[in-house]
Amino acid sequence: MKNVQIIDGAENATFSVFQAAEEEFAAIFPAERDMELIEDLIERLGKKAAGSVLAQLWSRPVLKRDALGIHGTLFYDNQHRRPHMPLSKREVDWDDGSVNQAQRDLFARHR
Repeated sequence: MKNVQIIDGAENATFSVFQAAEEEFAAIFPAERDMELIEDLIERLGKKAAGSVLAQLWSRPVLKRDALGIHGTLFYDNQHRRPHMPLSKREVDWDDGSVNQAQRDLFARHR
């Protein structure tokens, strides 16, 4: 199981974490991605298939304090972030100007 954090535009700002089975995670985050916009997921899988994958995800919430890592981030209501995201949708590919030196060094070792 992998942990997925949901970043949405909700005013309650819970940014909840849910567990995804390996095949669900691979459907949400293909090609070594660890970030995805919901609009892109629906476009890629279709509304019905995306809904099926997400229905499973929503049934497995995890307390943040119990989560052993965040393996992916799924963005809702965040189209405004698209121009700032790496095209690969991989955390390690952030533009150097978007992260601090320690992150640049870490990301360089994991590309």
